[in-house]
Amino acid sequence: MNNESAHKNGFIIPDRGNRAYRDILREAKDGEIIKVRNGVYATLETLVGGMIDIDTIVPNGILCLYSAWHHYGMTTQIPDAYYVAIERKRKVRLPKAVDVALIYQKQDLLDIGRTTAMIDGIEVAIYNRERCLCDAIKYRNKIGIDVMAEILNSYLSYPQKNLSILQQYAKELRVYKILSNYLDVKL
Repeated sequence: MNNESAHKNGFIIPDRGNRAYRDILREAKDGEIIKVRNGVYATLETLVGGMIDIDTIVPNGILCLYSAWHHYGMTTQIPDAYYVAIERKRKVRLPKAVDVALIYQKQDLLDIGRTTAMIDGIEVAIYNRERCLCDAIKYRNKIGIDVMAEILNSYLSYPQKNLSILQQYAKELRVYKILSNYLDVKL
């Protein structure tokens, strides 16, 4: 890392007003690098790789739904985009080069089950397994009952499941009654 621009997980954050900044602007104009958002640029190799630095593209975003389910191995479905939860009132400008699906949440529900994980060498904010299951139940009509059942079965076969935290999250996310019905059938 030099003192003219900072590099963070493959993203380039230039210092304004110096020669390197003008070079980066020229490279972005020529298509050699991509402008992710104001003041943040990336190479194509960074964006094509496995996991991208979500926090650089969507500050304070949390990996959720299909992206989180896939990370935990709770579903066989491969996500078509990076699913990122953000606060409902936030406005985020997304780069065209990266497929990011924003999931808007109320502020009081956003941090329920938030944790971090190292994915492809990048520390990413992600929901834990219990929150992931609650989200699957909440969105069961959108994702399909079969996908929700696959996630539920995966969670129940997980040796370190925590049913008390699951029930607490389900109450806070208002899916407790539906979760109870599914658990009664499965257990």
